[in-house]
Amino acid sequence: MAIYTLYGNAGMANLAPHMALETIGALYRFVRVDTAAGEHEGDAYRRLNPTGRIPTLLDGAQPVFETAAILLHLADSHPEAGLLPPPGSIDRALAYQWLVHLTNSVQVAYLAYYYPERQVTDPAHAPSVKAAAEARVKELFAVIERELDGRRWLVGDRPGIVDFMLLMLVRWGRNFADNPPRSLPNIGAHAARTAALPAVIRAFEQEGLAQPWY
Repeated sequence: MAIYTLYGNAGMANLAPHMALETIGALYRFVRVDTAAGEHEGDAYRRLNPTGRIPTLLDGAQPVFETAAILLHLADSHPEAGLLPPPGSIDRALAYQWLVHLTNSVQVAYLAYYYPERQVTDPAHAPSVKAAAEARVKELFAVIERELDGRRWLVGDRPGIVDFMLLMLVRWGRNFADNPPRSLPNIGAHAARTAALPAVIRAFEQEGLAQPWY
């Protein structure tokens, strides 16, 4: 019997928790939510996640939503997997820092890029919002590029939840017309390392995502 159920759709914000679940090796099942058909807005899904957003993790009978919260819960519930540095360490604080930064800054900028109409009352302004959001995403990745200089992983000496989150967000910019995140040398190398991990490969394949993955 599965311990966890992860609700999501191919390549959406469930991808990082999917990588974590594969790394942990816990029993779980992946339930695809057809967002194109509006399943995430239906009563059945909203009973699990009142925001109607992707993803949701069901731990037993308890739903947990928000990607960062799911990642932290999985890492804390399976410390043997080493997805976070030791509690109380500076690296643990830095892992929190980067996870929150990726969620509150990079992911938010992407939301404005992909859904600019949500940011305006006049649809004529949406293209300007989209252009500004792309520029902001690139500024934020430039910060991470500098942080990765001389490092294999964003925090510590092994891959963890912050690296999974980073790869997912790098992937989201793969179709930028110019200078996608992977074009930055440190970020590109980090994405290649992370995407080569067997657990990460399994997550991509189970979601039916075709290469190039980022």
